[in-house]
Amino acid sequence: MKKISLLSILMVNIFLAIVLNVILFTAQRLFTTPFPAFGLFDLVSRSLDGRILTFGIDSMIGVIRFLHLGRTDTAAKLAEQLMAAGLLFVLVFLSGLVYWLLMRRLAARPSRRRSLISGLILGLVIGLPISAVAISFDRASTVQPIFSVVWLFIAFIVWGAAQGYSYHTLLPKEQLADQLSAANLSMQGIDRRTFLIRLGGATALITVIGAGLSHYLVDNTSSVAPSSDGASNLPNANDPLIPAPGTRPEYTRAKDHYRIDINAVPPNVEAATYKLDINGLVENPVQITLAEIQQNYASVDQYITMSCISNDIGGDLISTTRWTGTSMQHILDLVKPKPEATYIKILAADGFDEVVAVDAIRQDERIMLAYAWDGEPLTTAHGFPLRIHIPDHYGMKQPKWITSMEFIDSWEPGYWVRRSWDREARVKAVSVVDKVAVKNVIDGKLVPIGGIAWAGARGISRVEVKVDEGTWQQAQLRAPLSDKTWVIWRYDWPFTSGDHSFTVRCFESDGTPQIEALATSHPSGATGLQSLKATING
Repeated sequence: MKKISLLSILMVNIFLAIVLNVILFTAQRLFTTPFPAFGLFDLVSRSLDGRILTFGIDSMIGVIRFLHLGRTDTAAKLAEQLMAAGLLFVLVFLSGLVYWLLMRRLAARPSRRRSLISGLILGLVIGLPISAVAISFDRASTVQPIFSVVWLFIAFIVWGAAQGYSYHTLLPKEQLADQLSAANLSMQGIDRRTFLIRLGGATALITVIGAGLSHYLVDNTSSVAPSSDGASNLPNANDPLIPAPGTRPEYTRAKDHYRIDINAVPPNVEAATYKLDINGLVENPVQITLAEIQQNYASVDQYITMSCISNDIGGDLISTTRWTGTSMQHILDLVKPKPEATYIKILAADGFDEVVAVDAIRQDERIMLAYAWDGEPLTTAHGFPLRIHIPDHYGMKQPKWITSMEFIDSWEPGYWVRRSWDREARVKAVSVVDKVAVKNVIDGKLVPIGGIAWAGARGISRVEVKVDEGTWQQAQLRAPLSDKTWVIWRYDWPFTSGDHSFTVRCFESDGTPQIEALATSHPSGATGLQSLKATING
């Protein structure tokens, strides 16, 4: 007795796994229903040992930079989403493959009705746990959970029914003939090759339509339009030093600010129902709305540079923009911490958590509860409705999408600290050569060289440049936007033709030199000197 070929089984399961992925992803884009792949990815990534997760992050960033795949944050987020989709594809594919192999081994061959029923059972068995994970980790959907559950169940049941239908359709003809003859029915069907061609064509069509819709939605939906005046009238507008051509923009528009977080897609927090819950060891626990924070407490603007702790020397996971919010000291005044309250545990909508010392807030009014960037409300991608800024620390210590604050009596490790990253995450001084402007020679004598230097809130006092193995030469500094931002530097080099290497180093405001010893970003932030090579033709 002939059996369905293994190749046919593989092709059907590849096609159906692709179709299910595309339909679920397109629905997520159109209606913000949960995409189970993202939930599965979040479950896996948050369950991994910190060392494995760190290795994965470092490897991803290394590949992106080595292959020049564009902005690190954008490429990394796309890679995460592709891995998530791949994880769902593999699970669905393997589940279907097991189903087919079991059906193939059955001694008694099922009728079409029984094939469909078995497929429906498959859809329920596989769809139930995957849907449960998707709903549990879904924080981006704007639809009611009951509708999400119904939609996911329908999708997996239809996928299972398609498995059963496909299995019965691909049964060898003589076997179908025996079944139908026993039931006194006539056989009208299509051969296996025609069925596979049609299924493949339908898969391609659905994929193209889904990809087109997703691309359209990505290109035509944006959170909030950037402010027209965010980068104008900068505090240092009258500084005479002009950045060297090719130096990165001094001010980062909110839409261009790097984004690194633990989510395949950012969580959606409903503005209409949002309240910040502040509880724990306080005299006055409160739930306060965003509007009350904005209206009841003095607003402050701060120009701030922030960097991801995973940023390599010379990497692009660093940005500078204008933050607007209120000092966290107002929150202390509002809730009146008890004497034993020493830390605040901050919880975020995506499950992230970190602690900040109460004394640090009392001593530094710059620690800010921010609700706007670049003159506009925080976007969903960048932490709406609230995020915190703590000067002189990497982004891993600064939660966004804040939903609650609990005053506690002792220190607790935060999300990334539990995964073996540094407890303090204090920023390391860094300097970068952005550009050797070989096409902008001045008077035929000088080549402009430019870049940035940053040491958190500690400031920069001096930047020096070395060409090849020469002596260190002092660069010019442009006044920073604030004492919390990077400094733009420039050095006009009296050039000589040939291939050259340009190295930069910086000194903090108190004269402390940048750490020159090479170290990777894990666990405390990268250190070392950055160099850039260029060829100058005389």
